[in-house]
Amino acid sequence: MDNVTQIAQLMSSTVIAAGLVIVGFGLLGGKFLESSARQPELTNMLQTKMFIVAGLLDAVPIIGVAVGFLLLYANPFLGALGLK
Repeated sequence: MDNVTQIAQLMSSTVIAAGLVIVGFGLLGGKFLESSARQPELTNMLQTKMFIVAGLLDAVPIIGVAVGFLLLYANPFLGALGLK
């Protein structure tokens, strides 16, 4: 496999991962609205829990960005490709 193919596969995987995160946030918000409509008295408690889960979901891409920068500037896998 040449380098262009590997880079294309990496980029396509990144786009798929970002799409899954967006879908996850959409599902989280939708389920919050459904549960608030069913039991309005629990809205405050559910909203707090939703923000906690959203924060945890948001932490995953931030960690991914950090790992991405690590791999961009100090990629240990480039040695296996014979590029370093």
